[in-house]
Amino acid sequence: MLKIYFSGEDILRTRVAPAADPVWESVLSLHALLGRSSDPLTAAWRRTVARELRQDAASEQLRLLFALSPPRGYFPDFLTPYASVDGFEAGLDAVRSTPIELLNRDLSVLATENSLPSSAAALARGEVAALHHLAESMERYRSLAISPYWSRIQAAVAADRTRRARALLDGGVEGLLTSLRPAMRWESGVLEVRDYPQSRELHLDGRGLLLVPSYFCASTPVALFDPALPPVLVYPVDRLGGLAPADGSGSAGPGAGRESLAALLGRTRAAVLQASDDGCTTGEVARRLNISPAAASQHATVLRNAGLLVSQRDRNTVLHTLTPLGRAMLDA
Repeated sequence: MLKIYFSGEDILRTRVAPAADPVWESVLSLHALLGRSSDPLTAAWRRTVARELRQDAASEQLRLLFALSPPRGYFPDFLTPYASVDGFEAGLDAVRSTPIELLNRDLSVLATENSLPSSAAALARGEVAALHHLAESMERYRSLAISPYWSRIQAAVAADRTRRARALLDGGVEGLLTSLRPAMRWESGVLEVRDYPQSRELHLDGRGLLLVPSYFCASTPVALFDPALPPVLVYPVDRLGGLAPADGSGSAGPGAGRESLAALLGRTRAAVLQASDDGCTTGEVARRLNISPAAASQHATVLRNAGLLVSQRDRNTVLHTLTPLGRAMLDA
């Protein structure tokens, strides 16, 4: 179990990352790709990405990145720098400028249970060429495995952020932390991650905690190995279905999208879409539009089937939020 201890100052400084973190998603997706997961929501993604990597001429250049990201157990903190909260390029810049002492420490820990390629030695020495090669490998992998699916990943994370925002508004930061159940439990100033693979304690010491919602995080949240680094806790979101590329390949069928979109015509459904702009429950939609809850649920179902809404159940309510496509249609 991981126990994270909060002071009053830590509660004030706790926040949720502003969007899906492309560096964390890339690294955690490598664990899903290289492992033997039977997760049906990523099965098609794994087959597609594995096939493209086999065909890609640069795949051999990714060997070091793969070695640094074993599917189970420890992986280096320097692969997921805190700076990635500001975007992928900021994260890569931080990787390129990783201090030698951090490279040495992380790679030594990794080598105790994993076989590393010879190129890891140059990385441990902090050679500029090795660091730039690693950053280029991360960029190449992201272009193959993450970028084509980014809109779905963003939609799942955005839906989770809306859910956490409502918990924060209703109950403050303690309400936010309580909403992270069942994977975590908040009680008396301590956030417990129950199924954490190691027994650890993390004292925030006034630094606060950055919560990072993630599509590719497995069922157990992830914290950095080094307690001296800015505290980060990555946690899984509801995935809202499997991954499909942005061009729509792998969807239900060539006519499915057109048929669903045709069903959207009408003022009421447009109003439901508008009401969901900042997140709205079925009951709130019904009250705002003066329609029955059953009618609100039916309209939301059509919008969801067309890929314009995502819906998440939280106890007795269902929260609807816009997908990137839904927002684009609303803004058109």
